[in-house]
Amino acid sequence: MTDVVWLIPALPLAGFLVLLVAGRRLGEPGAGWLATAACGGSFLATLVVYAGLLGEEEHSRSSVTTLFEWMPVGDLQVDVGFLADPLSIAMALFITGVGTLIHLYSIGYMHGDADFPKFFVYLNLFVFSMLLLVLGSNLLVTFVGWEGVGLCSYLLISFWFTDEANASAGKKAFVTNRVGDWGFLLAIFLAFATLGTVDYGELAAGAGELAGVTATAIALLLFLGATGKSAQIPLYIWLPDAMAGPTPVSALIHAATMVTGGVFLMTRVNPILAAGYDWAPDVIAWVGVVTAFVAATIAVAQNDIKKVLAYSTISQLGYMFLAVGVGAYVAAVFHMITHAFFKALLFLGSGSVIHGMGGEQDMRRMGGLRKVMPVTAATFIVGWLAIAGVPPFSGFFSKDEILLYAWGSGGAQGRALWAIGLVTALLTAYYMSRQVFMVFFGEPRWDEPVAASAGAAAADGGEAGDGTAGEAGHAEVRPHESPWQMTVPLVVLAVLSAVGEVINLPFTDDLHFLERWLHPVVGANEAHIDVATGTKWALAVGAAVLALVGILVAAAVYLRRRVRAVEPSVLAHAWYYDEAITRFAGGPGTRFFEAVAWFDAHVVDGAVNGVAALVRTGGRRLRAVQSGFVRSYALGISAGVVVLLGYFIARLYV
Repeated sequence: MTDVVWLIPALPLAGFLVLLVAGRRLGEPGAGWLATAACGGSFLATLVVYAGLLGEEEHSRSSVTTLFEWMPVGDLQVDVGFLADPLSIAMALFITGVGTLIHLYSIGYMHGDADFPKFFVYLNLFVFSMLLLVLGSNLLVTFVGWEGVGLCSYLLISFWFTDEANASAGKKAFVTNRVGDWGFLLAIFLAFATLGTVDYGELAAGAGELAGVTATAIALLLFLGATGKSAQIPLYIWLPDAMAGPTPVSALIHAATMVTGGVFLMTRVNPILAAGYDWAPDVIAWVGVVTAFVAATIAVAQNDIKKVLAYSTISQLGYMFLAVGVGAYVAAVFHMITHAFFKALLFLGSGSVIHGMGGEQDMRRMGGLRKVMPVTAATFIVGWLAIAGVPPFSGFFSKDEILLYAWGSGGAQGRALWAIGLVTALLTAYYMSRQVFMVFFGEPRWDEPVAASAGAAAADGGEAGDGTAGEAGHAEVRPHESPWQMTVPLVVLAVLSAVGEVINLPFTDDLHFLERWLHPVVGANEAHIDVATGTKWALAVGAAVLALVGILVAAAVYLRRRVRAVEPSVLAHAWYYDEAITRFAGGPGTRFFEAVAWFDAHVVDGAVNGVAALVRTGGRRLRAVQSGFVRSYALGISAGVVVLLGYFIARLYV
């Protein structure tokens, strides 16, 4: 049954092509239903391939389906092929499953939008590109998908491009990701130069032959690419601005799929990472945990409902890279899957709130929405409890496993990674509780004026839940529950967020389903920690208690108003990092790149043009001696012969 793996990306591609040609004719909601059916069909095809792999022995759970030979150039032989193995199919399951729910949600959310069909053209193209990324049998096919999701990200973030802020956000995401892509390309070149292949199977087999410096270089260059795609320090600045796009875009691209591409890539190349120097994984772990902590501190002072979730996404991705850095690949994938459930739920829930609030995104103008939006409130609360790390919800188990591996990695470094991760968990519980209390509890503040509310919403691009651009700060708001196309995905995702941990419960080895499933891919390089059972329980209980502390503190501040809120300006401005980059790019950076351009035009091009001018001048001078008269050439030859004879006679007698 694995032979039908080609059908998984083919269905969204077919949906894209049909909508590209006939989308306008299908109109609303026909275009949306066709796109949803294409993604749903892809999910069913993935289930078929999953069942086929499940029926194989563990060592046989990998097959490559080659569609055609792509680049037969000398020693470079690259095929367009799809790799069906436990990792790629696990990724494809939640990409297509969650993607189908988001497509369905979008039918209701984008109702009335003038470009309704075009939106679903982009969504289907994105799903196809993401599936190409995870199913590619070699680095080059993965890179094509990698660039495809980058293109779709640009198109969808700036979907409402008539707003300058939205257009700028799309360009920012596109340019920032190109920095990471530079690292990815260099890694591909280096892998081929040293091993003569870019095929994943051959790379894994040959990783042990690589010199430590080469393996480390390939791994860190790929990590640079992952840093851009998965929004880690220092390339995370594009993701918060990406919230300018429609909320389904935030859920699909910036929560459940694209941003996890970097984590997938590092997990896929784990043999190369294992062959490198020991400090390389430490770099990944520290970048991840610092990103998680910094993003969490920023989230505590954001007032835009989607900006909170944006920085939360960056923080949760940091946890995944922490897991990769300490060798906990299963924990990284586990948290990736649960994160897809609860973060997609939270983003779609925020979109439902924005839809019900007529485009409002400022949490200071919300409050008490649980009474008028009961389904949205109930499902959002499930997502909140999951990401806050409250047992028995899924986020508690996946995040706790990462912290356990950080602790078990040993030494002062392991304890430091664990401590920072634990503090980040406390901050996560706090800022997510702050969001829930400000939006769904307390007294309604729908018609209260809030300074800079409209400006803040405009800066984030606004929304179009009812088919019009967001207009925060209007005089009258009448919140209402969303249509069934939007609430049904919320309910399904809430259930998955509540019980998603069943795929890898920690209590007995028999419940480690995901670990056994991924063993053929990561088992050889998965970290093995030695932590006593009592210590495991103590760490788990401590993490749960800390999550409750974060919730109680947020309740005291934002629900009971017993403590004054502390939201420092430096955190509201994201440590001024983005603003510093903007000032540099608009001032010294501009002058620097203008200087580079001048150097290129006058020195580099000048040197090349100078050589050409020298050759041209020399040729012009030499042409003067080419008279075309045979007697002149004969005289020249005779003179040369006389000179040579004189030279040899002189050598004989002198």
